[in-house]
Amino acid sequence: MELTKLIDHTLLSQITKEKEMIKLCDEAKQYGFASVCVNPTWVRLSAKQLQSSGVNVCTVIGFPLGANTPETKAFETKNAIENGAVEVDTVINIGALRDRNDLLVEQDIRSVVEAAKGKALVKVIIETSLLTEGEKIRACELSVKAGADFVKTSTGFSLYGATVEDVALMRKTVGESVGVKASGGVRNVADIKAMIEAGASRIGTSSAVKIFKNNGNATTY
Repeated sequence: MELTKLIDHTLLSQITKEKEMIKLCDEAKQYGFASVCVNPTWVRLSAKQLQSSGVNVCTVIGFPLGANTPETKAFETKNAIENGAVEVDTVINIGALRDRNDLLVEQDIRSVVEAAKGKALVKVIIETSLLTEGEKIRACELSVKAGADFVKTSTGFSLYGATVEDVALMRKTVGESVGVKASGGVRNVADIKAMIEAGASRIGTSSAVKIFKNNGNATTY
C-alpha cells in the first residue's frame, strides 16, 4: 500500500496566501496524495491547479465549529461542488449532539449528503476531543444513518486531534462499509501506520511533505 495515496494534504489556516495554496497543490501532485483539503475560498484555484492530475479537491463545510444551519451547510456544499470540490468534510452540530437532539444532527448531516449526492464524497467531522465515548458512538451511528461516506475525528482546531483509541472506536461503530479519516496530530510515518492499524482509511495532515520527504521505503505499508 502506498501511504501517500491515503493522505489529504491539508492547509486550513485563515492567513494562507495564493502562492502557498499553489505550492500545496504542486506538492500534492509531486507526492501523489489523495487530495488537498482547503478552505472553500481556495477550491476554484485548487481545482484549476490540479486539473487532470488525479489529486482530488476536498473542502470543509460549517468549519470549524459546525454551528451553521443545515440549509447553510447545504448551500456551502453545492457552491463548493460548483467550484470544483469532489470531497467535502462537514462538521456536525456538536451542541445538538450533546443535547441529544439526534433528529437535528441527522438532518444536519443529511443536508450535506443530499447536496453532494453523486457529485462529492462526504466526510463527517465529529470532533472527538469534545465528546464522551457514548457521544462519539452516536455521532458515528447518525452519520451512517444519514448516508455519509466517511466519519472523521477532528477539525484540528479543538483540544486535540486523532487518537488510536478514537479511530478504533469509530471503525468498530461504522463497520467496514464507511471510511474513517484520522485528522489532527499525525506527524510521522509511525503515526500514520498506527492510525491505519486502528482502522483509518484516510489521513488528514498538514505535515505530509515533512513526513514523506526522504523517507524512501517508509512510504509503503
